[in-house]
Amino acid sequence: MRMQIRISVRELVEFILREGDIDNRIGKGQSADAMMEGTRIHKKIQKSMGDHYTSEYALKQTFWEPLYDLVLEGRADGIFKEDEDVYIDEIKGVYRKLDSLEEPVKVHKAQAMCYGYLYSVQENLDHIGIQMTYCNIDTEDIKRFRETYSIEELSVWFHEVLGQYKKWATFQCQWRQKRQESIAKLEFPFEYRKGQKKLAQDVYRTIVRKKNLFIQAPTGVGKTVTTIFPAIKAVGEGLQDRIFYLTAKTITASVALDTFHMFQEKGYRGKVIQITAKEKMCPLDEMECNPIHCPYAKGHYDRVNEAVFSLLEKEDFFTREVLLDHAKNCEVCPFEMSLDVSSWCDDIVCDYNYVFDPNVYLKRFFSEGIKGDYIFLVDEAHNLVDRSREMYSETLYKEDILLAKKIVKPYSKKLEKALDKINKVMLGYKRECENYEIYQDLGTILYTIMHVASDLDELLRKDMDFAGKKELRDIYLNIRNFLKIYDLVDEHYVIYGEVKEDGRFGIKLFCVDPSENLQHCLDKAGTTVFFSGTLLPIHYYKKLLSTKEDNYAIYAESTFTLDQRLLLMGRDVSTKYTRRNQEEFHKMARYIRELVLGKEGNYMAFFPSYKLMEQVHEEFESLLFQNGDRDITTLVQSSGMKEHQREEFLASFQAETKGTLVAFCVMGGIFGEGIDLTGDRLIGAIVVGTGLPQVNNEREILKNYYDEEIGAGFDYAYRYPGMNKVLQAAGRVIRTAEDKGVILLLDERFLQRDYVQLYPREWEDRKTVTLEKVSEEIDKFWNLLDDNEK
Repeated sequence: MRMQIRISVRELVEFILREGDIDNRIGKGQSADAMMEGTRIHKKIQKSMGDHYTSEYALKQTFWEPLYDLVLEGRADGIFKEDEDVYIDEIKGVYRKLDSLEEPVKVHKAQAMCYGYLYSVQENLDHIGIQMTYCNIDTEDIKRFRETYSIEELSVWFHEVLGQYKKWATFQCQWRQKRQESIAKLEFPFEYRKGQKKLAQDVYRTIVRKKNLFIQAPTGVGKTVTTIFPAIKAVGEGLQDRIFYLTAKTITASVALDTFHMFQEKGYRGKVIQITAKEKMCPLDEMECNPIHCPYAKGHYDRVNEAVFSLLEKEDFFTREVLLDHAKNCEVCPFEMSLDVSSWCDDIVCDYNYVFDPNVYLKRFFSEGIKGDYIFLVDEAHNLVDRSREMYSETLYKEDILLAKKIVKPYSKKLEKALDKINKVMLGYKRECENYEIYQDLGTILYTIMHVASDLDELLRKDMDFAGKKELRDIYLNIRNFLKIYDLVDEHYVIYGEVKEDGRFGIKLFCVDPSENLQHCLDKAGTTVFFSGTLLPIHYYKKLLSTKEDNYAIYAESTFTLDQRLLLMGRDVSTKYTRRNQEEFHKMARYIRELVLGKEGNYMAFFPSYKLMEQVHEEFESLLFQNGDRDITTLVQSSGMKEHQREEFLASFQAETKGTLVAFCVMGGIFGEGIDLTGDRLIGAIVVGTGLPQVNNEREILKNYYDEEIGAGFDYAYRYPGMNKVLQAAGRVIRTAEDKGVILLLDERFLQRDYVQLYPREWEDRKTVTLEKVSEEIDKFWNLLDDNEK
């Protein structure tokens, strides 16, 4: 069967015909096309055009090449007849005022011309009309441009554009052949551990059936290699064509990259890239993406295609360092170049937001109407619940509106008046708000906000500098995102107003249930595999991360033996607010001391808040002083630690260090998950409390919502998120087959049925202790291990 190289009309023209500078200044480089936000406008215009107008007309043509068939396809927004002439209609929703638009944007017109050529060939026309329809998203004003072309004119132009793409298509064809041949020979790189082969088979079967899979994967399963391998093999079978490995943290991205690199060393020919945030890719001290401030932005699009092609010819593994070095040599923006390189990569390692975030998602892969041959591997998927709520929520602050009003006052009375109107409405809301107030909708204020956005866009497009322009641009982008999120608001949202601790008043569009928005993104892929060591209870994550009822779920078999660790639960201590007193703090400190006296080494103690952590740490230090425990030292996590401070903190955990180290940390924080302190670098963890999030307005809104929806408000708002933090903290101890250690849970609530039913299977051997008996169990455990090693 001949290989097919597929490309959409839009991708073709935007890739081949782009030119000029990167320019983030409003009115210069900002794309006039409002992308997904224009979907509503498209449908409204199409519906208004009458019966003679055919909407969303699919066009497709295959061009034969010696090595492959090049398939070009797309959907014309509309086709209609007028006075016997046929017209292609291309609709673009824009933010800018239309009286400033004097001619169609080049790539927009080129898109329509491609459709015109394809339709003319299909219907054997000798000429065709091209209509560009621009509609302002805020005001719904419309402006049209028309032009007529002969088939000869279109043919010459079209084949010149297509000809420029052929070297890229030929490269893609030849590389894909190499990739498929290498995958056929690829084998699992290790001897399968217990349950590992079955897990890989389950992932493969899920991809074959184009389903989604949730995996509860205990530590040590080797979830990274065991999900990547079957995904690569599935690509080799032609079941899908590209793998996205999605992570929440840098450390898990590093593990994924190491795994892909290992497969390359075993013969795999796949191009692998890690997409790094723009801020970390920018070579300048201050990130200003325009030709005035950045030499890499000036003429970027004139040079970038050749820069990408030359890099593809010499590299297969695109790290941040490789990309920065090549971009510097070619004088192009390293971040934008990295996105272009990703279009030609087989495996993309990136943060969740590049797939799911409506502001950051990779439009080249996930634009409206595009479904790709993709596999999504979502690592540490428990993080996606809160992350997705953040992505699909937005807040508009009254104080920002007031600041914008002050900034625009000298330049636009109309804008000042409209912003004043919004400010007064929000001031009224603020006065009525004691704690938080829920609104059914935003009423007429929404239309004022929409008009303000349009007028701000016009003001910021003007080629002039003024005091507060940067702040105004940030406020403008916030308003734009607020309006974008408002378009998503449905029964899965709660709109509420709240006065913050600093006195600011905000109206928040809060996505309480992100499943619908996430599913819209998941539908872009053939298969998604969610996996984590703490994906419990599984029904909670299945409900919040997808809307499909036929998703698979499996519990991977643990490779560890029970004699590697001791799991203890203290039943005579509590972290309930009503019991938080000096006596309880003293008891917690004593528990920690009893544990660390059992064996010299490194320990971590996790707490639900900084306050409780500091209170128990103070008691612990007093105990050490009273008992003369000079060989025991402590570290305390501080709020807002920088990356170098975090690295210094972790560097203290050395296996060879004499004495005992106890680190006091916060559950759910930077040390509560995603760190690997293997071997003797960590031999014990104390988890104080059930990890319940602090009571606040947002948590109460979640509780009330899920009480009404399924009668499980406390579970969804507090218990399940809290227990996840507990499981993550406890999971720091046993990371490899050689690790040994003790886990001590301190809170009588851990013995309650509601918590017991959330425990992983590996916790069946847990033991209940009191302060008086805990040292006996600890000594017994370490002595038994010492005897077995003799």
